[in-house]
Amino acid sequence: MAITTSISSPSLSPLLFSKTHHTYFPRLDSHPNFCKFDRCCLPTVSSRQNPLCLSSSGTWVLNASLVRAEASGNGREPMIPPYNVLITGSTKGIGYALAKEFLKAGDNVIICSRSAERVKSAVQSLREDFGEQHVWGTTCDVREGQDVKDLVSFAQKELKYIDIWINNAGSNAYSYKPLSEASDEDLIEVVTTNALGLMLCCREAIKMMLNQPRGGHIFNIDGAGSDGRPTPRFAAYGATKRSVVHLTKSLQAELQMQDVKNVAMHNLSPGMVTTDLLMSGATTKQAKFFINVLAEPPEVVAEYLVPNIRSIPANGSMKPTYIRFLTGIKAYSQIFSRFAFGARRNRYVLED
Repeated sequence: MAITTSISSPSLSPLLFSKTHHTYFPRLDSHPNFCKFDRCCLPTVSSRQNPLCLSSSGTWVLNASLVRAEASGNGREPMIPPYNVLITGSTKGIGYALAKEFLKAGDNVIICSRSAERVKSAVQSLREDFGEQHVWGTTCDVREGQDVKDLVSFAQKELKYIDIWINNAGSNAYSYKPLSEASDEDLIEVVTTNALGLMLCCREAIKMMLNQPRGGHIFNIDGAGSDGRPTPRFAAYGATKRSVVHLTKSLQAELQMQDVKNVAMHNLSPGMVTTDLLMSGATTKQAKFFINVLAEPPEVVAEYLVPNIRSIPANGSMKPTYIRFLTGIKAYSQIFSRFAFGARRNRYVLED
């Protein structure tokens, strides 16, 4: 996944990209699961209207009266936790880690995948930790419109409504090669999953949430190429992830044009995550370097993202947001630490 930053750093920029005799060195955005960041864009409220307050025991609790007041002013029911959450592509990797964190927070979660076997295994594992009354699973191929419609029906049957829908399902066909060497099957897999699948999920999620008294929030996960930077060895993946940002912005504009006040579209950037998809591309010196320096395990990323995702319905805002895990400052700091002190060397893979 890709990274952009508003930080000017002449001393580091030559390390990120250079051109000598037509040889291109790796950029920060040259791997899937590496998202763009320039600053952390989280919803903000004034201190007088903060929906979270510190209890006598020292823990943060929700000021439900403020949330109810905010929702009432917009003509919709308040969104009070526990939240009902649906995550596509959630039987492994970052999707599964997100599901666990929502469950830890006390929410109800629906997971899905193309594989019935993986769904069954993931649901069983999560229920052992969080009980049978908080997690459900079903098969869904996001490339198929009827499957996505059936997913909505399943969610309404089990939970009545969905507060938070996260579009995580994505694919690179586990292929890292020039486009000229890509097979028809791989290209179709990438484009239909990442582009068509996202459109189908957004369409059905919006239609469902429009009819929910409390509305809902949709989060689209971006990736390498989302800021327009090149993604050599997985050009098709980068092109589809570029379309994620455009689609999200277009849908935000459509909702505003239609004066929809109970459905909000957001972007979500998990950064560089050590999933099977990313690690399958750790075949070059450059790839190994950036994975070791910048990647984090799914659990670490989810621990940061979930509280920030939950804060959006908690404060009653329906404004679009862009939640990012890996900021530009963090990325540059870790790269500097590597060059200056040798930090994170061989952290996940052995480097040459």
